[in-house]
Amino acid sequence: MTRTSAATPLSRQLVQQLPAALRKLDPRHLWRSPVMFVVWIGSLVTTVSAVVDPSVFAVAIAVWLWLTVVFGNLAEAVAEGRGKAQADSLRAARTDVTARRVASDGSESVVAGTELTVGDLVRVSAGEVIPGDGDVVEGVATVDESAITGESAPVVREAGGDRSAVTGGTRVLSDEIVVRITAAPGETFLDRMISLVEGAERRKTPNEIALSILLVSPTIIFLLAVVTISPMADYAGAPQPTVVLVALLVCLIPTTIGALLSAIGIAGMDRLVRVNVLAMSGRAVEAAGDVSTLLLDKTGTITYGNRRASRFVPAEGVTLAELTEAARIASLADLTPEGRSIVDLAVADTGASGTGAPLPAGAEPVEFTAQTRMSGVDLPDGRELRKGAGSAVEAWTGAGLPAEVGAAGYEISMSGGTPLLVAERRAGSTRVLGVVHLKDVVKEGMVERFAELRRMGIRTVMVTGDNALTARAIAAEAGVDDVLAEATPEDKMRLIREEQSGGRLVAMTGDGTNDAPALAAADVGVAMASGTSAAKEAGNMVDLDSDPTKLIDVVRIGKQLLITRGALTTFSIANDLAKYFAIVPAMFVTAYPSLDALNVMRLATPESAILSAVIFNALVIVGLIPVALKGVRSRAADAASVLRRNLLVFGAGGVVVPFVGIKLIDLLVSQIPGIR
Repeated sequence: MTRTSAATPLSRQLVQQLPAALRKLDPRHLWRSPVMFVVWIGSLVTTVSAVVDPSVFAVAIAVWLWLTVVFGNLAEAVAEGRGKAQADSLRAARTDVTARRVASDGSESVVAGTELTVGDLVRVSAGEVIPGDGDVVEGVATVDESAITGESAPVVREAGGDRSAVTGGTRVLSDEIVVRITAAPGETFLDRMISLVEGAERRKTPNEIALSILLVSPTIIFLLAVVTISPMADYAGAPQPTVVLVALLVCLIPTTIGALLSAIGIAGMDRLVRVNVLAMSGRAVEAAGDVSTLLLDKTGTITYGNRRASRFVPAEGVTLAELTEAARIASLADLTPEGRSIVDLAVADTGASGTGAPLPAGAEPVEFTAQTRMSGVDLPDGRELRKGAGSAVEAWTGAGLPAEVGAAGYEISMSGGTPLLVAERRAGSTRVLGVVHLKDVVKEGMVERFAELRRMGIRTVMVTGDNALTARAIAAEAGVDDVLAEATPEDKMRLIREEQSGGRLVAMTGDGTNDAPALAAADVGVAMASGTSAAKEAGNMVDLDSDPTKLIDVVRIGKQLLITRGALTTFSIANDLAKYFAIVPAMFVTAYPSLDALNVMRLATPESAILSAVIFNALVIVGLIPVALKGVRSRAADAASVLRRNLLVFGAGGVVVPFVGIKLIDLLVSQIPGIR
């Protein structure tokens, strides 16, 4: 099959995938779509009729019925072609490599990567390719995962913790690690990605199956109706040829959604792949669209994870400039994220030298220790500056804190922040200069994103190990609906079960082994690619970028899939109405002239009316392929509002568009000799 990327123009994709669409005319493929299988049978019947009793009208009907089947196959082929292109880029990352297998006695032997088995230990040094999926059990190294994630920045992988998983085919850039293999050759994460993206393991989802069954019902009803029309038409003195009866059946059954249904599902998974999320099944994508509760970690998802200085609060008798300068100098040798943020804030407020500025000549830095809980600097003029936890600084000064400093520290703590005190000692006397407010900063745009989720009827819950006071303050600032503070893995499981017992679907992210039970229990579990093997095995989606906020995009794409399927189903059923007014009067107007009143489009002849309806029925599939692939734009609104909008746009549009389209086609078709 020709591979086509999403960046290729759609017109070119349609041409490239035409051979694949023709190959899909095989009835062994089409029988899985009952509606299109009926169209295939009808095309075969009309072809035989056209051969037995040839006419321009019969041949034209047969050709356009075959085109209807081809166009339906074309939608699926284009969607699959995009997946093939992504699979090709992943396959390029898979190489045959040798591995240095480590024996139990520490000796090494060089073997082919395909000979490795689960549990083998391999040593990988800088410049070498990791031969298979595994967990780092010894050492730390930077790894280039760009072939998988598309990100050029290297990542750190180390033994222990939640950043120990490595993927076969990635390259070690520095240092050396020992990896325990966790997947057999052919069953690696990369192999699974290729298979899933390529569609080899795609199965119909429960919603697809249910909709397919639903579409079978009107197909059977119309089939019975058309069969009974034939003797009734003979009795009325208006016998109908087989070609006309087949055309009537094909135009009345929901061919549009029947042709596009598979493409909609494939395109939904493709949209996830384009944001670097791999869904292990279509069921997971659908579940994301129905999610009503979202569990999000605070650190790294809602907040940046590193506390940052947000303001300086000077003590009475101390100027803001004096406190700012003292805090800056005391933090110049502090290379922690908190220390650097204090310098950055001071520079932003005063324009002083930045983090790269050296300490004054002769100054001696005082490093932070767990015992002192302070850091600072001793200046050559005899002045000593310290910053640190309130109790530690208070003990260092040897005096109680000023009332206004204590009040400021309490206010900061109540707001969920962390107060750091700045003090100085000069000529034997000490004084507290003020307080630095450290806060775990909420990421930009989170408030708006949570508001959008709320309008969609989704409840957000922030999960954190912080105390309840800090958690509630961060949640209020971010606009989260609820909080689970001081959370343990058992607490997460309990919350998921409680939500599910109320009939709600739950989504969450995780990267650690301790997250695996909750990821497995959640309806949508998005594991980070950088996380442990246990987490990736437990989740039903993997985020290759390891971005916890991606969960919000996953929900949006899932909803878009469901909305697209519902909208095109509405359009498909609605556009059948116009075909009634085109074909039914055309069939019986000779026997019952009064039926001409139903010919509201004033179509030229019975033959041109029937052929125009068949042509429109085929062309509308091509016209809706871009909608099926791109998806109907999802809006932040509740289900009732979305339903009303879809009924208005696609329901009313499904009625109006065919009237206009069939009339325009009739103006052209009626000029063909043999159709008049």
